[in-house]
Amino acid sequence: MTEWEIEFDRISKSFFGAPALSEVNFSIEKGKTLGLIGENGAGKSTLMNILGGVFPQDEGTIRLFGKKYSPSCPADATDAGIAFIHQELNLFPNLSVVDNLFIDGFPQIGKSPFIDKSSLQKRAAALLSSVDLNISVRTPVEMLSPGERQLVEIAKALSRDARVLIFDEPTTSLTTTERKHLFNIIKKSQQQDRTIIYISHSLEDVLELSDAIAVLRDGCLVSTGPGREYSVDRMISEMVGRRIEQMYPLRSTTVGSVALLKVEGVSQPGIVRDISFKLHENEVLGIFGLLGSGRSELARIIFGLDSCRAGRISVTEQDITSSSPVESILNSLAFVTENRHQEGLLMEASVCENLALPSLREFTRFGPARILNRSRMLEFSNRIAETLRIKSGPIHKQKVKSLSGGNQQKIVIGKWLLAAPAVLILDEPTRGIDIGAKYEVYGTINKLAEEGIGIMYISSELEELTGMCDRILVMSNGEIRAEFVRPDFDQEKILQAAFSGRAGYKADNG
Repeated sequence: MTEWEIEFDRISKSFFGAPALSEVNFSIEKGKTLGLIGENGAGKSTLMNILGGVFPQDEGTIRLFGKKYSPSCPADATDAGIAFIHQELNLFPNLSVVDNLFIDGFPQIGKSPFIDKSSLQKRAAALLSSVDLNISVRTPVEMLSPGERQLVEIAKALSRDARVLIFDEPTTSLTTTERKHLFNIIKKSQQQDRTIIYISHSLEDVLELSDAIAVLRDGCLVSTGPGREYSVDRMISEMVGRRIEQMYPLRSTTVGSVALLKVEGVSQPGIVRDISFKLHENEVLGIFGLLGSGRSELARIIFGLDSCRAGRISVTEQDITSSSPVESILNSLAFVTENRHQEGLLMEASVCENLALPSLREFTRFGPARILNRSRMLEFSNRIAETLRIKSGPIHKQKVKSLSGGNQQKIVIGKWLLAAPAVLILDEPTRGIDIGAKYEVYGTINKLAEEGIGIMYISSELEELTGMCDRILVMSNGEIRAEFVRPDFDQEKILQAAFSGRAGYKADNG
């Protein structure tokens, strides 16, 4: 007889009259991994927040371990054995690993208020060992890699003897090695009879890990069943409600002759060395490299966030080598950063305010007083929101933090469209968003290139670059190692170039 760990029975939830979940029914078997998939805004987070005690359902019942379960707060969920490992990890970077592990309950000496330091060290070391993390428990979290931080978060969940582990986009910032390590820990936890809910936009990962899959669309359960019955094509079709035959839009324009961005001999010791290239009108220029190759650092230097020791950078023939980001914006350069939450958005501000932020000068009047013309700002922001199909309530009221990841990413791109740049730098523009949102972002990028904008496209997804770009530059150890031009893209050769110059690597010429 099947032993169900979690049972969702007709779960419904609405916000301000808009349904977020409608009679969702499915169950998760004890000791199994369920892959929960759906587009941004499909209801995944709402369902997990109900399970996690963030807010209650409007209708329906949840049974946990065979008993009715109605948490009134996240602490109830923790006490019930549920742990949520978020995409944005809940760790204090300025504290040590051991402090983070026991921040909400340090072991004490008897009934005294004093911390039992001996027990603390032993328990922390045992928890790190359980997730195969070989570091000192006194290491500050800010010194750890994204993968190591994720393992600390898992160890923290295990310290509370969690029986259900919920992973929300866990591989977004991980290297290939860290991803494999994480998967081994998930499989190990499953063997210990823990139940896993795995939420990811990486459908290949979902297929690899999941015993069962549940698909949500527009707040409704589309299908659920054994993982072996699903393919990537089926998952995409059920997530978006249609087949996506052509993931990457066909390029209908040719690269222009005018160089919009010129980078000449740019160097910064220890970061990049002698970088030179040109980006032309109508061109999508890909920048590929492994972690630590210097690709994101190069983008920051070009935009003026970081300095360079030597070389020259110009946009539309204007020298911006020593420019600040504000001066770069005024010289028609835009930059979509890798971390949208910390660097790309004001999470507490409205959609309208975020969209208009780089272009506020365009919406002011009456000279030095700089009085903001809010009606004009709203008019132009609405135009961008409609163009990008941003799903939101009234954009002058809706806070960005309440939107899905895909819609947040559209806002990050959209705010630069209002600024009408000549050159747009994109650093991992589709990281952490679903397949449907990616498709829309790809279409937007293609349209911008057709309008004459030069786009510098940084991505760790090689398939994405070969599908979107006219040219690809490959970086390794802060240098450009190779250049590839469409239609001569060869993923194997691009990867070989990315590994060249790294310690211990020898090309296989046989």
